[in-house]
Amino acid sequence: MSQLPEYEKGIYNHIMIKEIHQQEKTISLELADYIKDGLADLSSLGIDDILLSAEKIYLIGCGTAYHAGLVGRTLIEKLAGIPVESDIASEFGYRHIPWRKNQLMVVISQSGETSDTLMALREAKKHGVPVLAITNAQDCTMNREADRFMVIKPGPELAIASTKAYTSQLVVMYLLALYLADKKGTYDKAELKEIGHELMGIDAAIEKVFAQEEKIMNIAWRYRHIEDTFYLGRGLDAAVAMEGALKLKETSYIHSEAYATGELKHGPIAVITPGMPAVALVTQEKTADKSIANLQEIRKNGGHIIAVCSEKLVSLCGEFEEIITIPNVNSDITPLLSVLPLQLFAYYMAVFRGNDVDKPRGLTKSVQVE
Repeated sequence: MSQLPEYEKGIYNHIMIKEIHQQEKTISLELADYIKDGLADLSSLGIDDILLSAEKIYLIGCGTAYHAGLVGRTLIEKLAGIPVESDIASEFGYRHIPWRKNQLMVVISQSGETSDTLMALREAKKHGVPVLAITNAQDCTMNREADRFMVIKPGPELAIASTKAYTSQLVVMYLLALYLADKKGTYDKAELKEIGHELMGIDAAIEKVFAQEEKIMNIAWRYRHIEDTFYLGRGLDAAVAMEGALKLKETSYIHSEAYATGELKHGPIAVITPGMPAVALVTQEKTADKSIANLQEIRKNGGHIIAVCSEKLVSLCGEFEEIITIPNVNSDITPLLSVLPLQLFAYYMAVFRGNDVDKPRGLTKSVQVE
């Protein structure tokens, strides 16, 4: 992929929307080198010595990178059976970690220069715990200080709000989980191959999501004047909801809070007012019925639901005010699809509110202060 087009808007009005659409290629590009015959193969990276010996993993990041780690936690624990803690880098230094042998820290950072994440890296190194860095920069402090590093492949990301780097970070989480599961024999190999093959064919599903862009734009137009909203989900959907809420507040300056859907009844439901929208992810069949019951409580209080749901669950979401669908895929890989309409929604909300989409106020691409 040539670098020059990355620095041009081309046919797009903003860099952010260009980078959103580049995910049609960057996600598959990230996968192509590491999935062979349906199985993840990371042997070329030279990380087996620290990865395969890990009996506990810490996934550390800030903002979007932290949200990628939340997805990674679920995947690695489910597929590889390894205990995982996902932590916010700026809070990690205040913990009293019982460091042990055979632990591994994975730090995630688009720039590879995030100061809080570097502090966590150095804390692990001080206690003899190896560190694997996941960055989008070949030459960066994190790569130099980590024991091993892996550079994601979306190309330079220039918009302040991360989109394509996030999904590339997600892909790495899938690769780590699949590779660990295969090498450790903790998950049925046929099922691992099924996930791998489905990931390799995800381009078609991504196209179906982007085919709804005009619909998402119209939803944004209808809700452009709101000042408060919730983002809700259970399980993997909860992690994606956090990323969606962050994108909206970064670009649109709207007060958006992410909650696990089951937490609504523990306080948040009290602030629902007539016409207030909640963006709800309903992509997990196992939790759908519970989520729908919770969301109906919002509607009883006069709130609206903007649902992002799997096609097979549309009938459950039929009464909601707005419905955006994602194709039916393995439930574990829905985050790669469900985040896309949230990125588009945030972008169009910002545009309709007249904001500087590519350079939101008060934000920088690489946060190098504590």
